[in-house]
Amino acid sequence: MLVLGLTGWPVNHSLSPVLHKAALRAVGIDGDYLLLPIDPSEPSKLIDLLNKVRSGEISGLNVTIPHKQSVIQLVDQLTPSASSIGAVNTIYMKDGQLVGHNTDAPGFLADLKQKNIIDFHSKKRVIVLGSGGSARAIVWALAALSSRITIASRKIEQSRKLGAEFNQEFTGCEIRSTTIGVSALSVKLDNVDLVVNTTPVGMFPDTNYSPWPVGLPFPANAFVYDLVYNPRQTNLVENARKAGLAAENGLGMLIEQAALAFEIWTGVKAPRDVMYSSVG
Repeated sequence: MLVLGLTGWPVNHSLSPVLHKAALRAVGIDGDYLLLPIDPSEPSKLIDLLNKVRSGEISGLNVTIPHKQSVIQLVDQLTPSASSIGAVNTIYMKDGQLVGHNTDAPGFLADLKQKNIIDFHSKKRVIVLGSGGSARAIVWALAALSSRITIASRKIEQSRKLGAEFNQEFTGCEIRSTTIGVSALSVKLDNVDLVVNTTPVGMFPDTNYSPWPVGLPFPANAFVYDLVYNPRQTNLVENARKAGLAAENGLGMLIEQAALAFEIWTGVKAPRDVMYSSVG
């Protein structure tokens, strides 16, 4: 039996088991997908879990908040994209090596294209909320498509570090850092095309919260994309739509990144239509 799973903290909100179990059934693979929560205060358990991938007890592993960066030191090698992004969301064995990969960035871009969210033929101005592992993937994905990215985070030193790293790699895009707050963001709103939330703020069960500062107007004509998908209409998405903006949750990205991971683990083309309908 093919055993797959997701580790993070928390993970009980995740739809990944539904997606992957439906995909396994559709392609006729005997397998299962497990939720494997690990408290970040117990790093030895994360090592033990990765050793189960090494031994073959687990065939493939997804990684979510807050372990996307901490697992980097625990794998044998990183794919070029994971190394460049500085975050891992997919782990597997290849040629006796434990490999860390990232499907978040291509999954995000695939969903943008599928939904025609932005025009890929012109440079964009973007605000990214958050500076963790998911933010790294989003900034990396958008840097080649953007003239300016503002990373807004409560962890200002972390966002500055991220901006400095990617400014060196993507010379055609200016990457700035600021804090999340009305005064800090109010001067960054001119001509913004896209706002992306990469934080878990607003995720079930704390659904009454939003990462967008109270009292700060949304940038006119921007598209708002919330990586959170549970609930389907987050506080951020609801408020953006009330302000007259187009907004989407991260369900499409979840499915696209899951499909890419599924193909790596199984060697079989992912049944995306089945995966979409399983959570539709």
